[in-house]
Amino acid sequence: MRPLDGAGAAEVPEPGLRPADDAPQGAAEEPAAAEAAGTPGPGRCWLCSSSPCGWCAPPAKKKAPCPGLGLFYTLLSAFLFSVGSLFVKKVQDVHAVEISAFRCVFQMLVVIPCLIYRKTGFIGPKGQRIFLFLRGVLGSTAMILLYYAFQATSLADATVITFSTPVFTSIFAWIFLKEKYSPWDALFTVFTITGVTLIVRPPFLFGASAASADGDYSVHLKGTFAAVAHAVFAALTLVILRRMGKSVDYFLSIWYYVILGLLESVVVLFILGEWSLPYCGLDRLFLILIGLFGLGGQVFLTKAIQIEKAGPVAIMKTMDVVFAFILQIIFFNDVPTWWTVGGALCVIASSTGAAIRKWCQSAQ
Repeated sequence: MRPLDGAGAAEVPEPGLRPADDAPQGAAEEPAAAEAAGTPGPGRCWLCSSSPCGWCAPPAKKKAPCPGLGLFYTLLSAFLFSVGSLFVKKVQDVHAVEISAFRCVFQMLVVIPCLIYRKTGFIGPKGQRIFLFLRGVLGSTAMILLYYAFQATSLADATVITFSTPVFTSIFAWIFLKEKYSPWDALFTVFTITGVTLIVRPPFLFGASAASADGDYSVHLKGTFAAVAHAVFAALTLVILRRMGKSVDYFLSIWYYVILGLLESVVVLFILGEWSLPYCGLDRLFLILIGLFGLGGQVFLTKAIQIEKAGPVAIMKTMDVVFAFILQIIFFNDVPTWWTVGGALCVIASSTGAAIRKWCQSAQ
């Protein structure tokens, strides 16, 4: 049965209402006569002769979500992710890989009950296991690189560079999924490269004075490369998720992400010999909050995508950069340079343009 629109819904009489005063004489007796004849009367079900019938009654019209709720969820997600990044930056004497391990443990404690409740299993469909494995390895590697970037370079620089992920996603989707790569995508790629170049400020282009503005330029450079590598691995993860589509439960995908991320973190920590519990109680609190805010950001971002179009969500998510700039100034007294601001504008223009283009294509 086709759902009724607003006009049609107004014509359906409510069950249990008395006949109108101007109804023809004898209208009230029609249901009783029809029931006596074995035929359901008005408002009664033709299958079970009940009034009303829970099985045969038309489905209730689903309540539309509040306008702008999806964008609010996106804004809240951006704030939670930014605060979580701040805590990563504030943690002292804890390696980025160890922070990733703690986050994986925390998320595992949340995901396992969800998988048991949803009865999806812990292995996944047979034809999708290789993609789930790749999703877990690449996604957890991207997380480790991102945390290292937050520790090695400024909060604003690392956040801005992560927004180059959509550009790499378009390139990898063109290579592996045979999706179209248009001249617009190439233009957005140029904008992203320009923005990253303004943030990195290589000495052979900007001179030694521009490079020395960040203090230890070698550490800044390592953090920048880690942020770019994060964008690449995150883009590969998105391509794999797109390849799997809706055939794999969302929580199962997160399960592979956290279990393989924990194993990868333990192996890397064993090789580096960097495993150590935080000495300060405040650092332990930060580690818990990193897991809480990261999980909360994922939940609200998922809810936003469910009730809002992807284009507006991607545009609103650029508020990550604004929050990163604000938090960096407030908590670290580190005012971003004009090079960083210019690079941020280029990267945001690229990601926003790509989101608007995808939005317009989906609306056609």
